[in-house]
Amino acid sequence: MSYYRQPPNRFQGPGGAQIGVPPLTPMVKTLMIICGAIWIVQFILSSLSWGAGLLETWLGVTPILVITRGMVWQPFTYMFLHSPVALSHILLNMLFLYMFGGELERQWGSRAFLRYYLICGTGAGVIVALTGILSDVTAVRATIGASGAIYGLILAYGMLFANRVILFMMFFPMKVRTFAWIAFGIAFLSALGGPNTGVSHMAHLGGGLVGYLYLKRVWRVGEFYRELKWKLHRRKFKVMPPDNEDPWVN
Repeated sequence: MSYYRQPPNRFQGPGGAQIGVPPLTPMVKTLMIICGAIWIVQFILSSLSWGAGLLETWLGVTPILVITRGMVWQPFTYMFLHSPVALSHILLNMLFLYMFGGELERQWGSRAFLRYYLICGTGAGVIVALTGILSDVTAVRATIGASGAIYGLILAYGMLFANRVILFMMFFPMKVRTFAWIAFGIAFLSALGGPNTGVSHMAHLGGGLVGYLYLKRVWRVGEFYRELKWKLHRRKFKVMPPDNEDPWVN
């Protein structure tokens, strides 16, 4: 459940606050169905002697398989898989997809939202593969989950609706900007602790980084260069006061 200060058609809360449930948008719904269906398949396979870990091996991001075996699809497919034994993994990711994805989809449109989601998720997967190969521990460890894409959504939501207030853990109101700083701060500090936490914090940071670069259009080199040149050129102009106090003529 999200918590807003001034949205229309919401229940009145204490002190004039507004509380409401965001509607489920088409692309968010589709992504949730896909992830849910794949999780069911994973859960069934995990109970079979020959199926345990099958999808995770082939579709999760395992750096050594991506780099040395050419399994280049893994940085894309991993985001649709979740732990078949930890239900909280998929539930939390789908909760954040629902909380932050719906309004971004309404703001951008379904196609633009899906493009951003997939770019953040895939970019995070590529970063996991490139950084994971540097360590003997992470090189052979598969990463699964939509968290890279989700952190991209958190980053975008924090940039577009920085002062929007949400209910963190259903009880603690805070601005989205604050929530985003906390989320990325925890991911950064956890990443410094090494790869032994069982969580791919590099995927979280990678999703946010790719989302930031995408929203800032850094990799659209021509457009980025023209915008930067225009900003630098604008700074050269200096506004001078008029020589007399004659009125403006229009």
